Amino acid sequence: MRTSGVLMHLSSLPSPYGIGTMGKEAYRFVDFLEKAGQTYWQMLPVGPTSYGDSPYQSFSGYAGNPYFVDLDMLVQEGLLSKEEILRYQWGSDPESVDYGILYENRFQVLKMACDRLVKKQARPFRAFCKKQQAWLDDYALFMAEKDAHGGKSWMEWEKPLRFREEEAIRDAKKTYADEITFYQAVQYLFFRQWEKLKAYANKKGIKIIGDVPIYVASDSADVWTEPALFMLDKNLQMTKVAGCPPDAFSATGQRWGNPLYRWDVMKKQNYDWWVRRVQGLSERYDIVRIDHFRAFDSYYAIPAKDKTAENGKWMKGPGIELFHVLEKKLGKTNIIVEDLGYLTPSVMKLVKDSGFPGMKVLQFAFDTRENGDYLPHNYPSFCVVYTGTHDNDTINGWMKSAPKGSVKNAKEYLNLTKEEGYHWGMMRGAWSSVGDTVIVTMQDLLGLGGKARMNMPSTLGTNWKWRAKAGSYNAALAKKIAKQMQLFGRMREGSK
Repeated sequence: MRTSGVLMHLSSLPSPYGIGTMGKEAYRFVDFLEKAGQTYWQMLPVGPTSYGDSPYQSFSGYAGNPYFVDLDMLVQEGLLSKEEILRYQWGSDPESVDYGILYENRFQVLKMACDRLVKKQARPFRAFCKKQQAWLDDYALFMAEKDAHGGKSWMEWEKPLRFREEEAIRDAKKTYADEITFYQAVQYLFFRQWEKLKAYANKKGIKIIGDVPIYVASDSADVWTEPALFMLDKNLQMTKVAGCPPDAFSATGQRWGNPLYRWDVMKKQNYDWWVRRVQGLSERYDIVRIDHFRAFDSYYAIPAKDKTAENGKWMKGPGIELFHVLEKKLGKTNIIVEDLGYLTPSVMKLVKDSGFPGMKVLQFAFDTRENGDYLPHNYPSFCVVYTGTHDNDTINGWMKSAPKGSVKNAKEYLNLTKEEGYHWGMMRGAWSSVGDTVIVTMQDLLGLGGKARMNMPSTLGTNWKWRAKAGSYNAALAKKIAKQMQLFGRMREGSK
């Protein structure tokens, strides 16, 4: 079945409180997708972000981002007053997230709400804590300790806590009992709002695609809790880190800095860690998109002491065995694999053997250094087509910043014209392709330039900030998109 969707992170929704949330604008966006004949809402990872504000560097592979808890909904529940929210500043630019202000102020407001929540809704709160105990207790303690250590990484904590010695953990739970309860309560609020939003979307025929990083952050509850599963030395410091090698786009490669997995240990445990992770994500989303899928075949390991990725080496991953275990334990799961980058025959075989659809990015098709795999006439039908991802420039930005040869190729291949709008022409190229599913970014649907780009890899300080203007996704735009869906046979099943 031919379908289509939109990539729009929660943080990018309009809101009077500095960042998009799971409030009324999220529901309004679902209504917009329904009217536009869409089937999918894809978003970036929704976990709590750490240094650099990247959704791909989270304090937990299970927790939700406290910033996404909608404050107006808490007012409706009697957990906050409007006056309490308006005491704080949330940023001066409605089209950009000010993470510094959010970090200073959001938790102050949430603490007021959570104090009341624990008293007013004690029974459902405790039921939630019991249900999520497998990860929630460690996460809440981890965050409480991070606060107590001034935000320092757990790898810099005193040895008893770093090694999770029994007495140290017992003392910490007593000392920071209130702080632990706070972080548990925030997660209760997040998951309750998330479940309501997802149920609303599903009722409207919209499925949520969740983006999942293959690696977890070094400074995370995941690594602190189970360090034996990662490449750490006897002092629990990283020995090798993730990244990708030098290429035509980066002379020194990319050093991401995530700890690498001890696949030998995971195999001995029958990949239980991955089974738990995929099960949790499959319950949260309708479809899971796994970032950097090629690393399951072979991954690039960089010495942790190195500042660049130049001295890394390729190492063998778990291969198809992991996915056989996942299918045996969880049954068939809805997964999209991000199979971009340097692809060897063994990587391509893994993608094929997995039975999951891979990705095609239209912007890559016109690069003079590419061999044509991303040109629509070479697509298989079993794939997910993107005009660009969160790491790409917007289409209109790309038309200005890409090499002239690439832009010329795109114009000739897709018959792009200023009159139609370059962004509409490139999206038309994706929608008209044989790919079963097409995902376009909200920035491209709005025809925005490079300033609306979500992320520029290997840079800090300017990323993950873009937000849509209130009213920008409206009935007229939905109608225009729906017409394209009808034209190219991508209307959501059941749409009028």
